[in-house]
Amino acid sequence: MAGNWKMYKTPSETVAFFEKFRPLVADATHEIVICPPFVDLPAAAECTRGTNIEIGAQNLHWAKEGAITGEVSAGMLCATGCKWVIVAHSERREYFHETEETAFRKICAALDAGLTPIFCIGERLHEHEENRTHEVLGHQLRGCVGYLSVEQFRGIVIAYEPVWAIGTGKVATPQIASAAHSFIRHYLGRQFGEEAAQACRILYGGSVKPDNVMGLMAEEQIDGALVGGASLDAASFAAIVNF
Repeated sequence: MAGNWKMYKTPSETVAFFEKFRPLVADATHEIVICPPFVDLPAAAECTRGTNIEIGAQNLHWAKEGAITGEVSAGMLCATGCKWVIVAHSERREYFHETEETAFRKICAALDAGLTPIFCIGERLHEHEENRTHEVLGHQLRGCVGYLSVEQFRGIVIAYEPVWAIGTGKVATPQIASAAHSFIRHYLGRQFGEEAAQACRILYGGSVKPDNVMGLMAEEQIDGALVGGASLDAASFAAIVNF
């Protein structure tokens, strides 16, 4: 279960969140990841040291260093205590024109530094309504993941996030989400082999909340969730983690 805080919370608010959140998920046995803004990473890493919670970033640059104002490298993220990083979230694609090519370069940089990338894919509303979901997902996978080696592929996580369900209150039904996940896993099986495809964790993201997480997680093809707004509240996200 991963939480994407987007552009919310200061360092002091981050500390307050984890003081409430840690005891609520102390008995959870599966992976918990929270991805706060860059400025909160040191505080988040310190608050979760020695716990079952790991920290990720929301973005990175593929270069190790350089005159690239405003960017952060994989090595810098590792130095703060990060173990994960989100790549190519739909908001990054829409507002900053990120592409499969840039996503591939970021994934390679993350893997080289020992980070686990969460690669986001998903279709827009008009593409969903035109029944082009599989076409869009295939294009996004082919343009990025398709260039990875099998060894590299084993180090990534994929998040299916239908853009029409992100922050809208709409959520894909468990059946819609499962169908997309099944297509993704089938595609990965053809590319990397059935064993590697079955081992790949595919998360669902898009208005996941405590009251719909159980239905989504009941689907065999859905391995977890990438949660947005509901991850900002300690009790809400704990309820999702402990579904």
